[in-house]
Amino acid sequence: MSRKMLRLVIVLATISLSGILVTQVFWLRRAFDLREKQFTLNVNLALKNVVESLCNYTESDYPGNNPVEQLGSNYFIVRTNNMIDPSVLEYFLTAEFEKRAIASSFEYAIYDCRDEQMVYGSFVSLEGATSTPAQAGDFPSLSENDYYFGVYFPERPFDLAGQMGIWTFSTLVLVIVVIFFAFTLFVIFRQKRLSEIQRDFINNITHEFKTPISTIALSTGVLKDPDIVKSPERLRNYATIIESENARLKNQVEKVLQVASIDSEEIGLKKELVDIKELIEEAVDRISVPLGNRGGAIEVSHQATNTKIKADRLHISNILFNLLDNAVKYTEGSPSVSVVTTNEREYVTISILDNGKGISKEDQARIFDRFYRVSTGNVHDVKGFGIGLNYVKIISKAHGGNVSVQSMPGQGSTFKVMLPIWKA
Repeated sequence: MSRKMLRLVIVLATISLSGILVTQVFWLRRAFDLREKQFTLNVNLALKNVVESLCNYTESDYPGNNPVEQLGSNYFIVRTNNMIDPSVLEYFLTAEFEKRAIASSFEYAIYDCRDEQMVYGSFVSLEGATSTPAQAGDFPSLSENDYYFGVYFPERPFDLAGQMGIWTFSTLVLVIVVIFFAFTLFVIFRQKRLSEIQRDFINNITHEFKTPISTIALSTGVLKDPDIVKSPERLRNYATIIESENARLKNQVEKVLQVASIDSEEIGLKKELVDIKELIEEAVDRISVPLGNRGGAIEVSHQATNTKIKADRLHISNILFNLLDNAVKYTEGSPSVSVVTTNEREYVTISILDNGKGISKEDQARIFDRFYRVSTGNVHDVKGFGIGLNYVKIISKAHGGNVSVQSMPGQGSTFKVMLPIWKA
């Protein structure tokens, strides 16, 4: 599938799922509001009937046109014109709620407006409620129009959610479908990105192998000339070229094998007590030849007082050389490299500073990813596979440390490797 067609399919699928999700949420809200309105209407009618029953029971007048006032979605107050007997009130409330299929448990309370205090309150669970009035007990006699009762449904939100079962289930299923769709998109884009990275890696490795192979083939063609033995110096030069290019190929193959061993989780650290100063000196010696050929210089400053670490000598040497090699390769003109060691808390930090091209913020977030290389367009002036910094990151973490970068385009870069100090 082409990139254009893939984008079209993703856009259409996203629009379709978004439309379905919005429609589902709309109808879910409508259904919720409808049930809420139905509940409010039923409670209002039930409470009006309770007031009427109380008036008949006490042979008093009905209090006004609408004695029911709603103060919240699940809280109602009811004005009366006569004394309220709690047992009789509970009986009428329970009977009316059962008649109108109001299954929510409720709390009711009787308030004395004159003293501004609640004189009675109780919680009623309709699951075990009775339909017969209890005997009236001691109850304070209140003057007319000085009291009212309130009804509160504490479990109403949960009951309403329970009544929305099929709607809730369908919405949940739709949300799962949307999440699965989003995950599928993530996997597709991730695989697409990995495919592009691997394609770039293959292009890089093909280019890197092609040059030394061509050089070796050219040199061997010259050595086949019978007259070459008459020119020992020329023979020696071409033999040196073949040896150098062979070493270059070997180094490239080793880098690929390093990544392959990490992929198959065959990497094993052979830790021993080493001094990071020694490993830095070894890496500096290895980089001195290409650095000298570029007319560059390197400066080492050991400010750390404790440089003993428990580490794999080979892997730590490799990551130090990789960072120094990058400092030289990515510098135009004469490289100027500095290596500084410091102690930070329980770590020894190796900082490698260069005067190279620098790295943009966007690339800094990805340069430690495998096979990733900073884009240089069609220019292939720097050799590499995009695996060196990923190797540095993996080995640093395997030793309990970390690697970071600070850089700005045109102002060089500073790579910091932190490794835990050895404690006896």
